[in-house]
Amino acid sequence: MKMLAATGARHAFARQAESCRSAGSDFVAAVLEAVDRQLHLAPLSSRMVQSWTGDPAAAAVALRVNGALHALARRGNPSHLAALYSGQHDDFDGAVAEALSQQDQFIADWMRYPTQTNEVARGAAIMSTLMTVAAERPMPFQILELGSSCGLNLNLARYAYRLGGVAAGDLSSPVRIEPQWRGADPPVAPVSILSAEGVDLNPLNAQDPAHRERLLSFTWADQPSRSRRLEAALQIAVAHPPQVHRGDAKLWLTQRLAERQPDGVCRAVVHTMFLQYLGDGDRSAIAAMMAAAGAGATAERPLIEIGLEWTADRREVQLRFTRWPDGESAVLATCHPYGDWVDWRGAASLRGQSKA
Repeated sequence: MKMLAATGARHAFARQAESCRSAGSDFVAAVLEAVDRQLHLAPLSSRMVQSWTGDPAAAAVALRVNGALHALARRGNPSHLAALYSGQHDDFDGAVAEALSQQDQFIADWMRYPTQTNEVARGAAIMSTLMTVAAERPMPFQILELGSSCGLNLNLARYAYRLGGVAAGDLSSPVRIEPQWRGADPPVAPVSILSAEGVDLNPLNAQDPAHRERLLSFTWADQPSRSRRLEAALQIAVAHPPQVHRGDAKLWLTQRLAERQPDGVCRAVVHTMFLQYLGDGDRSAIAAMMAAAGAGATAERPLIEIGLEWTADRREVQLRFTRWPDGESAVLATCHPYGDWVDWRGAASLRGQSKA
């Protein structure tokens, strides 16, 4: 058995497997452990992993390969892999080895693009934050989302939520988001969204069957409820197409923040699991851009930033909220990466927090 080269990507699959197992996905963990043992059978993909620049965990290299294998299984080719995913056997090494050796080019091509789960369950964190803001001062929101993927979270007002003991959103929606809730309930307040648009380097289109399939392939195979929720959100996106622009997030945000904000409207810049894909320079530039825009915010034209992101040490996912003109910033909650649970701290955490 060949070992991965001693680079930043060494044992990325085994480490991601541990993370998946701790998140309750034994199946995906077993797939990735088999990839770790069998990757030498796919020379193109193996070279991509060995020569990867940057942080392989932040780039979700292992999950890119997992998505490729799930996509192949959903297509029924190779058949032994498809049978593994349908529960007909548990020969993980045999099925993965066959797929790696036969579909190396497909897997390598798939790895060139980042994961795009566009997990709508993360909308619970966004909606809770919007409710917190609306409870203090009712005002319609102008949503600007960075890294929108297919734009499914731009439709967050069209989903039904159960946030602890609080119901929110469109309660008749087929998309039901009910995370395990820890802590106090969020404030009860109606949320009005005046407009919602986003940007992505490679946006997906819900109207395109291939794009829908790509998103479904990035869901974990042993979590069918996530797939059903995603399918329902995609159906809503077909009926109500989100407005997602193709482009660089930093340049797009520069242009949007330069536009005059209507009085009586709260501008909200939102991003979920996005900053990890940026370099330090771009992250710093966006932070500086937000601070500069915040300096011009007023009580009638407030600006907020909602970020659901990994901490620098990747130990937890934090829901961080910053608001201007006062510049207060705080962590409102810690969350499961895919939104399965929310540990809510709430607006009280803003008191005494640092200025942005």
